[in-house]
Amino acid sequence: MSQPEIEIYTKAFCGYCHRAKRLLDSKGVTYTEHDITMGGPKRVEMLERKPDASTVPQIFIGGQAIGGSDELARLDRDGKLDGLLGL
Repeated sequence: MSQPEIEIYTKAFCGYCHRAKRLLDSKGVTYTEHDITMGGPKRVEMLERKPDASTVPQIFIGGQAIGGSDELARLDRDGKLDGLLGL
């Protein structure tokens, strides 16, 4: 199974962002990080993709909005994350 595209919108010095990236790193998957600390077009893009997003990280797997760090960790605890990641 091939790995879906994984994107994570983050801000500098965000502990939740670091935690989410650490979990993804532990799975050995590649992902694209979009730093929106200073706002800009990637922040606008994130809000277009998930209009109710008010916090970071915002994680997308295969174009599907997963949520933040807590939701990612919950998927892992429930044994569902590996399947989403194509592992």
